[in-house]
Amino acid sequence: MTKTTTHILGYPRVGSQRELKFTLEKYWRGEIEKQELLEVGSLLRNRHWGEQAGAGLDFVSAGDFAWYDHVLTTSLLLGNVPKRHNPNETLIDLDTLFKVGRGQSQSDCGCGAAASDMTKWFNTNYHYIVPEFSKDQKFEVSWTQLFDEVAEAVKSGHNVKPVLLGPLSYLWLGKETEEGFDRLALLPRLLTSYQQILSKLASLGVEWVQIDEPILSLELPKKWLNAFKVACQVIAGEVKLLLTTYFDSIDHNLDKIIELPVNGLHIDLAATPQQLSSVVDKLPVDWVLSAGVVNGRNVWRADLNQWLSVLQPLKETLGERLWIASSCSLLHSPVDLDLETHLDPEVRSWLSFAKQKCREISLLGAALDGDEIAINQCAQYSQPIVERASATHVNKASVKQRVNGITKRSGERSAGYAERAHHQKEVLGLPLLPTTTIGSFPQTTEIRSQRSDFKHGRIDATAYNKVIKGHISDAIARQEALDLDVLVHGEAERNDMVEYFAEHLSGFDVTRFGWVQSYGSRCVKPAIVTLSASWDQAHGPDRL
Repeated sequence: MTKTTTHILGYPRVGSQRELKFTLEKYWRGEIEKQELLEVGSLLRNRHWGEQAGAGLDFVSAGDFAWYDHVLTTSLLLGNVPKRHNPNETLIDLDTLFKVGRGQSQSDCGCGAAASDMTKWFNTNYHYIVPEFSKDQKFEVSWTQLFDEVAEAVKSGHNVKPVLLGPLSYLWLGKETEEGFDRLALLPRLLTSYQQILSKLASLGVEWVQIDEPILSLELPKKWLNAFKVACQVIAGEVKLLLTTYFDSIDHNLDKIIELPVNGLHIDLAATPQQLSSVVDKLPVDWVLSAGVVNGRNVWRADLNQWLSVLQPLKETLGERLWIASSCSLLHSPVDLDLETHLDPEVRSWLSFAKQKCREISLLGAALDGDEIAINQCAQYSQPIVERASATHVNKASVKQRVNGITKRSGERSAGYAERAHHQKEVLGLPLLPTTTIGSFPQTTEIRSQRSDFKHGRIDATAYNKVIKGHISDAIARQEALDLDVLVHGEAERNDMVEYFAEHLSGFDVTRFGWVQSYGSRCVKPAIVTLSASWDQAHGPDRL
């Protein structure tokens, strides 16, 4: 049987213990030189390529690493830097990138021009720096990070598939900075740069390029959708193009997509599995189909046995033209479940982070190739997540009963606003314009140190509560001195706002290293709902 190609659409950049975050912030504070930052980046990339190759994937992804955000990296690759950040049009470097993203570089001391806007990447919690376009916009390939990293991966002996944000998605995600023109008019100039990029990648020995066009899952204006054919005609030729979509179905744009001069198509089957049949029915005979079946946006173990039964008939039809992949970049997943040694073994058996998802893809590919050991492993691997779906201790009847009892009236107030406002005024005696704060006081170094001492057993709950009460008293005293009307307690006892509440609810598990990048050096560590969530007063650590 022909070999099934396996790959991912991208890997988390921050490191399993947020190494990139801490190194970036040291550089921004001027505590380390640029060379040390570059070395940490190289160390992380090589580690991540090794993890992909070690899992058995056929390609490693390059071009998915970003010092701040991958859309901003694309802007620098194309020489698209706002003039306020490079008024003299000098050489673009890493500090230029940080100026655009943060409004300052290491040497600016906060005196730089305003940072570019930031907004959410489609329907995820990731944020990107919005490209800015002017009527006379020029594009020039002037930032070599992509090529340097591809060469670095090739030198390390890897089979590399570069990741490149496509020209139309890049334009769509940006904004015009002046009136009187449509940024789509910039496409011809932009395509010239994309030709140069793909030509350079070909010269580095690259065969396939993953060209991300996630806007193909959107309801696009006709002129934008029609522009894809022209764009692909211009850039096609020197390398094979895997047109990559994710986050939703492309059924509504499929008739236009199959006319494009590309060599393959990736679809997100984790988000919309129902699109598989229509895509397969219309797939051009010389295209590969990359099936994104391992969900890149959650922490759950994949049901490989189910996907094996779904994809086996397709494997018989497509042969080597069927590729197996993550649904989207694993950027949206925590890095390594192996670090979560404190979790209950049953809970761990339900989970899969980025490193483990690479292995899932490889295992499914081997099973589709007829490897009997892999087929058996898929069945065994899937069992915990299958059993979880019907486990009564996971899906609690009492919680289900309460949810089923929710009615429209459950969310209604017992009294109207006017009555509640009058009652509040009587009870609290507030002035016409009361003063207050939003609630949180700073989480100082002292508070964090004391919390760490408590978590690691260096002080007990009694001692911890005593020092926290001291911080609360200080917060109250400061507000009283300012003559504020409505006081807050300062929230000195909480850690991350979400994690604090998760610790006080049953059904949640909190990881130690389950960090996911939001933007730049900012990461979030969401709690995981592993059982039906409910309030249990006795649940969670001893608190005030």
